[in-house]
Amino acid sequence: MLFNSYIYIFVFLPIVFFGYFYLVKREWLLASKALLVLSSLFFYAWWNIKYLPLILVSMFVNYAIGTTLSNNTLKRHNKKLLIAGIVFNVGLLGYFKYADFFIENINFLVNANIPLLHLALPLAISFFTFQQIAYLVDSYKGETKEYDLLNYMVFVSFFPQLIAGPIVHHKEMMPQFEDKENKRLIYKNITAGLFIFAIGLFKKAVIADTLSPYVALGFDSGVNLSFFEAWSVILSYAMQLYYDFSGYTDMAIGSALLFNIKLPINFNSPYKALNIQDFWRRWHITLSRFLRDYIYIPLGGNRKGRFRTYYNLFVTFLIGGIWHGAGWTFVFWGFLHGIGMVIHRFFKELGYSMNKYLAWFITFVFVNITWVFFRAKEWDDAIRLLKGMFGFYGFKLPQMNYFNAENYPALFVLIISTFAALFLKNSMQMWQELRPGFKTALVGGGVFAFSSMFLTRVSEFLYFNF
Repeated sequence: MLFNSYIYIFVFLPIVFFGYFYLVKREWLLASKALLVLSSLFFYAWWNIKYLPLILVSMFVNYAIGTTLSNNTLKRHNKKLLIAGIVFNVGLLGYFKYADFFIENINFLVNANIPLLHLALPLAISFFTFQQIAYLVDSYKGETKEYDLLNYMVFVSFFPQLIAGPIVHHKEMMPQFEDKENKRLIYKNITAGLFIFAIGLFKKAVIADTLSPYVALGFDSGVNLSFFEAWSVILSYAMQLYYDFSGYTDMAIGSALLFNIKLPINFNSPYKALNIQDFWRRWHITLSRFLRDYIYIPLGGNRKGRFRTYYNLFVTFLIGGIWHGAGWTFVFWGFLHGIGMVIHRFFKELGYSMNKYLAWFITFVFVNITWVFFRAKEWDDAIRLLKGMFGFYGFKLPQMNYFNAENYPALFVLIISTFAALFLKNSMQMWQELRPGFKTALVGGGVFAFSSMFLTRVSEFLYFNF
């Protein structure tokens, strides 16, 4: 069930909203939580019901392990139990996401012919795996309270953030579900939620989905692109990915606000970043937080000397690349960002500074070059596009009809969306400055009505693939 679908907007979300607050008003609090869990599981099963047992088993196993760790029931064996829990989660993710990738490489290295499993990637497995690993680690550290199973299931399965994040932390989520102040209708949150949802819907349905066909044309057509064609394609992808994922996040935040739950911010104008570290403080913020807290710091962070710090940075981003997808292009994307972070750290330690406009330009170009490997299905597609970006196929005006009359909407959307990403306030800044009233209702309603005209197009959120 997509956020940008009629059934979600006009059927599922209203039913859950009114049902939840009806139960809360009657003080049937246990039933209200159960409704959220059942609704979230229905939302998840809408895609493919055969994977519903997977997320249920994952939640039950992690809850059992986390509770045991939190209670120190098996204190002498806590570390072994934690390792077993992490192995369980990583193993589950590895089997469904990386099994065929591993088999393909074994076949290549030893000239074998092991048949591929052709497993469909269970929806959201990358996200709820990381979320529950964080819970286990914190339980081992004694940083979690004893939660009952229903509370834990609400935390993991809450439908606004279930499919593609933000990757939430138990400390910031579970107390909100227990807060008595959140057990009532808060019209300020409803207004903000609907407004932010409308902004996210516009980002996804109007901007990202308009750019999508032209990105596919540039990456997958096999045509050699000129300099201007190649850059228009990669810039279109940069904007498509940003508005697609940040649009999803806005709709998730907006949906959660209707229930008085505040999800963490996941984007903060990343294309305004002045260095690669700044970019990762602005892009997919909750993933960056997870990588820092549960990989970089446990590896030693910056506490074991300069070269160990470089190593830890590099490994962290390499793992981040692997997490995004089962393919060498994703590994190389993570490799490039790891190298970029090491170089930035090196010059920062030397006290080197750069003109902010030049710093922005270098960062923006670097990020766009690395997006080539993030998007390309094959190495040949990536190399072909990179050659175009560096002028190997000439500097003539587009010859693949990218800017023909039929494609003018994409060109217009590319220009406007790039300007907005670089110079205008982002949706989270709008939220902070939002004042309920007639103007807010008029703008939000107008954006929603306009965006709704685009809901009939074929659509899928890009991060569902990761």
